[in-house]
Amino acid sequence: MKKLPILLIFFITLFNAQKLTSHEISIISQGDINAALPIYQTTDAGQHKTLLSISSEADPLDPNMAVLVKRMKESLLSTDGGVGIAAPQVGINRKIIWVQRFDKEGAPLEYFINPVIVWKSDLQNLGPEGDLSIPEFRDQFYRSKVIQLEYVDLKGQKYSEIVEGFTAVIFQHEIDHLFGILISDKKEKEKNDSYQKIDAYQKSDVMKDRR
Repeated sequence: MKKLPILLIFFITLFNAQKLTSHEISIISQGDINAALPIYQTTDAGQHKTLLSISSEADPLDPNMAVLVKRMKESLLSTDGGVGIAAPQVGINRKIIWVQRFDKEGAPLEYFINPVIVWKSDLQNLGPEGDLSIPEFRDQFYRSKVIQLEYVDLKGQKYSEIVEGFTAVIFQHEIDHLFGILISDKKEKEKNDSYQKIDAYQKSDVMKDRR
């Protein structure tokens, strides 16, 4: 089956992206629009409900999205060592995340709109995770070692890339937020799951399996 042209996929995404509600716009524009937005916490019942809700597609060309993206970055920078944040964590159930790219020189922060994991490796790694929205919670979790990611930027340009290592873990964590999945709930689910423990990983072997 032939792949849909990128332009057609882009317009399908725009069609599926609902306009921001007046409530969402009021959150995005509250106070100083150049300042950080408050980070939602599970200790607040109303905020916890937002964190557990599934996010909708974002329209990258909506000017309010640029403000939201900027303020999300400020929110992340306001934390003590945070490496990623998702829009639900600032009260907006839209598919937008920020991730610190430890796989790039200088470990820059980058934003991603409507990110989708289209493939992930069966090989998994066990490592510690915390959450900006869950006070004093930290535990060990299994995550795929490698993922293939698709997303768009604020101009609507579509991208696809393969990410591995700790940066792949951050992506998986933040994208979970877009589906209302918190690591505290994930831990309960994992009690009934079994994983293959992997201490070493060879990219060539995984890519060979994908052919």
